[in-house]
Amino acid sequence: MKDDRPGDFLWEEWQGHSYDTKVDCSVIYYTFDHIDLENDLIRRALASALQRDGVAISLGDGFRLIEHCFPYQGWSGVLEDDSEHSACDSLGETEYGEFVTLVRPTTWIEI
Repeated sequence: MKDDRPGDFLWEEWQGHSYDTKVDCSVIYYTFDHIDLENDLIRRALASALQRDGVAISLGDGFRLIEHCFPYQGWSGVLEDDSEHSACDSLGETEYGEFVTLVRPTTWIEI
């Protein structure tokens, strides 16, 4: 049985809407809350997620991939009748003028 480590499943690949990528052909990961990517637990959790999802071939490779990436902090929530999150402003409004139900602080990173 695998031991759960603190930070496991902290990061997930973004499948949501309205987040504009800053880099073409990037993989976007997100976590809820505005976090400090310099925190060792946060970095290890992201490197582990990259390895788990096959983006990185090893934990060390995952650390190398995130070395030059910068987090983007914003807000997200779920639109009514939708299951995926959408990026929005702090009041819950998306770029299309729709409003999400629960606004959550969110941090994205592009790999």
